Amino acid sequence: MKTWKVGIAGLRRGRGFVSVFAAHPRVQVTALCDINQDTLADLGEAFELPDSALFTDYDEFVAADTDIVMIATPIRFHAPQTIAALEAGKDVMCEQTAAYTVEDCADIVDAVRCTGRTYMMAENYCYFHYIRQWKQIVDQGKLGPIFHAEAEYVHEIEHLLINDETGEYYWRHERPPIWYCAHCLGPLLTLMDDRIVAASGSSAGFHKHPEQSDHLGFLDMEIGLFRTQKDALIKIARSQVAPRYPHMVYYSLYGTRGYVENGRDGSNTNGYLWIEGETPDDERGQRQAEVIHCTTVDPDAPEEAKHGGHGTSEYYMIRDFLDALEAGVQPPIDVMRSMDFTVPGIIAHESAMSDGNWRDVPLFDW
Repeated sequence: MKTWKVGIAGLRRGRGFVSVFAAHPRVQVTALCDINQDTLADLGEAFELPDSALFTDYDEFVAADTDIVMIATPIRFHAPQTIAALEAGKDVMCEQTAAYTVEDCADIVDAVRCTGRTYMMAENYCYFHYIRQWKQIVDQGKLGPIFHAEAEYVHEIEHLLINDETGEYYWRHERPPIWYCAHCLGPLLTLMDDRIVAASGSSAGFHKHPEQSDHLGFLDMEIGLFRTQKDALIKIARSQVAPRYPHMVYYSLYGTRGYVENGRDGSNTNGYLWIEGETPDDERGQRQAEVIHCTTVDPDAPEEAKHGGHGTSEYYMIRDFLDALEAGVQPPIDVMRSMDFTVPGIIAHESAMSDGNWRDVPLFDW
């Protein structure tokens, strides 16, 4: 069994990835990169890496002795850093979303085609334990064809947009909420085995922070409507400032024979499942959904899976990536699927900032 040498860039978010990569028996973390020298030194010491494996310069980092580059830097850097790593002969796992523009997405696709290297976007919410359980239900046809799905990711992160004491803007201030759409669309499209072909969007404006109207990260809420290849409808809601505590990650799917949804009170919730012909009626003979527990943690996961974040999702995500590399096949969230999860949000934001009309979503294919 090959031991994969992994380098990780961007150690604020990447700190968790260092832990989960290092926990995989098939991986050796051999290089780290960050512009913060203190963070770099701390993690280097924690994982017993020599100074020669620690980099503040990305170009020097991608030339280091690694097989895989994990990119966990701010999104504006994803495209150029991904392309540089691919051209340096590395396989790439990149945090979501892939990029901020359709042009950058196209450049990433072209780089994967030209280099023949493997790219996977790290959409970890697709690997929540309950999403993996729902996938089995949907694939068995128990819900029938899915005709409507919804997702809401409402997470107040104002402390990551601006420093209240100094007024310094952090990188997320420039990110419209719906650009960060993959936590919503990734799980839904995975469950539905579908792709988005048209999008429209609408924004609630800057009611909470009118003084921040030049900084799109402070938009109160953005709504996206999407039409899929299978003629299903998807609705998502995204906010980075709405006062919602605990923050909410919500999904629901409606099929011709049933529906499933998680709860709205945090990460590990109780939800509902109803399947025609399977879910029993209540004592009065009324239709009643089954209460289901929707946990992000797989109770049967190996011990090393608990070293990552977001439940056990990141362990399984990385395992799929490594399995694909070893088998010489495309990973589940390959470069084309990554664009399916990224580009619709870009198009929906264009619609929201203009006339709100439907726009075609470009599809990337092998």
